[in-house]
Amino acid sequence: MAQQVQERYEDSKLYRIRHSAAHVMARAVMEMFPDGKVTIGPPVDNGFYYDFDLPRNLTPEDLALIEKRMRQIVQGKHEFQKTVISAEEAKKVFADQPYKLELIEGLEKGGLDEYGNPLNEKPEISIYRHDTFVDLCRGPHVESTKDIKQDAFKIMSIAGAYWRGDEKNKMLQRVYGTAWESKKELEDYLHQLEEAKKRDHRKLGKELEIFIFDDEVGPGLPLWLPNGGVMIEELEKLAKEMEEKAGYVRVRTPNITKEDLFIRSGHLPYYAESMYPPMELEGVKYYIKPMNCPMHHKIFGSKGRSYRDLPIRLAEYGTCYRYEKSGELFGLMRVRSMQMNDAHIYCGEDQFEQEFMGVIDLYHKYFELFGIEKYVMRLSLHAKQGLGKKYVDNERLWLKTEDMVRRAMDNGGVPYVERTDEAAFYGPKIDVQIWSAIGREFSLATNQVDFAVPERFDLKFMNKEGADEIPLCIHRAPLSTHERMVGFLLEHYAGNFPVWLSPEQVRVISITDSQNEYAENIAAELRDNGIRAHADISAQRMNAKIRGAQLMKVPYMIVVGANEMEANQVSLRARDGSQQNNISLAEFIVRAKDRISRRASEL
Repeated sequence: MAQQVQERYEDSKLYRIRHSAAHVMARAVMEMFPDGKVTIGPPVDNGFYYDFDLPRNLTPEDLALIEKRMRQIVQGKHEFQKTVISAEEAKKVFADQPYKLELIEGLEKGGLDEYGNPLNEKPEISIYRHDTFVDLCRGPHVESTKDIKQDAFKIMSIAGAYWRGDEKNKMLQRVYGTAWESKKELEDYLHQLEEAKKRDHRKLGKELEIFIFDDEVGPGLPLWLPNGGVMIEELEKLAKEMEEKAGYVRVRTPNITKEDLFIRSGHLPYYAESMYPPMELEGVKYYIKPMNCPMHHKIFGSKGRSYRDLPIRLAEYGTCYRYEKSGELFGLMRVRSMQMNDAHIYCGEDQFEQEFMGVIDLYHKYFELFGIEKYVMRLSLHAKQGLGKKYVDNERLWLKTEDMVRRAMDNGGVPYVERTDEAAFYGPKIDVQIWSAIGREFSLATNQVDFAVPERFDLKFMNKEGADEIPLCIHRAPLSTHERMVGFLLEHYAGNFPVWLSPEQVRVISITDSQNEYAENIAAELRDNGIRAHADISAQRMNAKIRGAQLMKVPYMIVVGANEMEANQVSLRARDGSQQNNISLAEFIVRAKDRISRRASEL
C-alpha cells in the first residue's frame, strides 16, 4: 500500500505558519502603501510570497521596514478569524480591490482557483481577519500571530510576476519571505542558501566552462562547451551501458514532423501551448518535436509484432524543444531545448509489473552511483473533473492502470506518495524527487504508463491466442535530460565530479620550461590510456599552475620537475589534498583507470 513518506506539507503546522506570515506581510505592505492593491499570497516549498500592485517599485530598504513592521504585528497576538460569506458580501468587503473581485467572480461562477484552473468542486467563499487586516482566503492558518515566532521568519527578496502567471497581464511585485517553527531552523535554512549560492549550477557552469547561453541564439537554448560535451558523452555512455544490459535497443528520429502526427497522438490538443508554433512548407504544417514518443510508436508499428517479440524497449537520446515561458526559464533546469534520456517500453499486460519495476530498479542503481541518499517516488494520478479536458476521457482505464502501478510498487516494496491531478494526459506516472548533497530538492525522472496513445496509432501484437492485442506503453527517463542532470550534478558535487565524469581528469604541471617536453609526453601517454589529460606548459610559476587546476576542480595534478624527469617518475597531488611523491607513471595509470572503470566516487 502507499506509504506516506512525510506529512503532506499542506496539512502541516509549518504550512499554516507560512500562510499566516503571508497575511501579516500583506498587512505591513498595505500600511506602507494604502492605495496599493493585493492579489494572492500562498505558502511555497521554503516560505511564502505575496503579489502586490503598488504605486512604486519596492527597494531593499523597504524590505527591512516591512520585516520590522511584521515583528510589531506579530507581537500583538492577533487571532486569525474565519468567516464564510456570500459572493455579494465579499464584493462589498473588497470593493476597492480589483484583483480580489476577479477572484470572487471566478469562485462564484465556476469554482476557479487563483490561476483560473477548475477546482474539484465549487468552494465556499471565506475571509480571514487578524486585527485590522482582512483577506479573501480558504486557509488554513495558525490560531493567532503569536504562533509566528519573531526570530523565525525573514523577508528575502523582490521579483516581478505577471498576474495569474500570464504574460499578457500586468506585471506585479512579488515579495518573498521564509518562516520556520524555530530560530535554529531559520538559521539552518539561511546557511543552506549560502551553500546553494556557492553551488549554483549557473555560476559553476560558467566558471568550469560547462555551458553558456547567448542572446543571439535565444533564451533557454544552452550551448555546450567542450567540458560540457565531455560530461554529456559520459552520461550517454553510462545510459547506453545500463540500457544494453537491460535489453534496450537504440533508435534515432528526426527533429521535425508533420502536424498530423501530433494530432493523431493527441499532443496538439493537450500540449499545444508548450510547443513551438508550426512552420508551413508546400502547404503542409511541420512542428519541431516536443517529445519522441509519437515517432517511437511509428517504429513499433512499422511491422507486425508477436507476443514472442515483447517486451520491446526503444531508447533514444533525442533532442526535443518546448516553449517554456520566459519567466519560467532557469539555467539548465528549465530550458527550451533538451536531450532526453528517453525510452518507450511496449509490453503485454502480464509483463507490465516486471517492466515497470525494472525502470524503478534502474533509478535505484543511478541513485547509488551518484550518491543520492534522499528521494521520494510520487504516484501522480488523474482527477475525474479533468476527463476530456486535461486527461483522456476513460475513467475505467484510469482506475485500472493506477491500480496496476500501485500494485507493482507495493509488491516491489518501494515507498511512494500519491498526488491527485498530476498525471500525464494519457496515464498515471511515478515522478521522482531527489535531494542534492546540501538538501536542495530537484524534480528529476519520470516513469509513465500510457494506456491511450497506442490505440490511437493502431499499435498491436498477436497474443498467445492468435488475436490482436493493444500493448501498454511505458515512457521513462531515469536520467532526465542532459540539461537537468548536469545542472543537478554541478550542485550535488559542487563541481568536484568523480574522476570518470570530470571533463579534465589529469593536469600535468611542469615546474620549469626544461620539463615541458616531459610533461607533454606524459599527457600524451595518459590520453593513449583513455585518460583525459592536459599539460600546462605555460610561463606561469608552479603554484599558479596548481591554483589554476584547483579552480577548475581537476581531480589529479601530476607535477614534474628536474628530479622526477631524471628518475622517470611523477609526483601526484589529488584534489582532496593528498600527495604521493616520486611514483611511476604506470602506477598512477593503474590507479586512475581503476577509478574510471568502476565509476568510483573516491579519488
